[in-house]
Amino acid sequence: MSKHTEEHTEPIVDVQEVYSKTEHFIDKNKKRLSIVVLAIIVVVGGYIGYKKLIIAPQELEAQSAMFMAEKYFAQDSLQLAINGDGEHYGFIDIVDIYSGTKAANLSHYYLGIAYRNTGDYEMAIDELKSFSSDDIMISAVALGAIGDCYMELDDLEQAISYYEKAAGKNENGLTSPIFLFKAGMAYEDLQDFAAAGEKYKAIKNNYPDSRESQTIDKYIARVEALIQ
Repeated sequence: MSKHTEEHTEPIVDVQEVYSKTEHFIDKNKKRLSIVVLAIIVVVGGYIGYKKLIIAPQELEAQSAMFMAEKYFAQDSLQLAINGDGEHYGFIDIVDIYSGTKAANLSHYYLGIAYRNTGDYEMAIDELKSFSSDDIMISAVALGAIGDCYMELDDLEQAISYYEKAAGKNENGLTSPIFLFKAGMAYEDLQDFAAAGEKYKAIKNNYPDSRESQTIDKYIARVEALIQ
């Protein structure tokens, strides 16, 4: 047999020997392995029990508790929605008492919009950044609302950043053109008329059936005149 052949010879695995060693290891460490397995069962079982026995009832209680706050919000009684009426919880209470629930997460959104509408823009930004959602529309609206707050605080670059995020979030014919238009207006405020034109043209080309597209030509014409 050549040297080359010897170097590439695969070692023969003694299956019986491996099996015996494995069996010996398990037998030797049986107590320790049992503890590990039991710990895993306790952790997994505890988590499932926690979800079913604590989180699930808490979710139902939180949803019921925020009913009046949502009603006040719909009626534009924003201070009552935020702080409650002395008998019913406001969104601040829901966030504090039911932290970690879906109701508390949604309350961050409601608080953000309410604070924005009452002119408390810093608080609105904090609340909206604490909110998360997989919903196509509401997640875009939350980002756009942060952009609105930065506009009110005269932070145009941050406003544009959030408007662009909102426009690109699950692109659709309803919210995307709204926030593209707002980004375009903010670029105009920055005197960046070329960038504004790009946003307006994106509305015209990508969302021709949107409400914003119906009057977008005059905005395109305006910024093109300012560029020249």
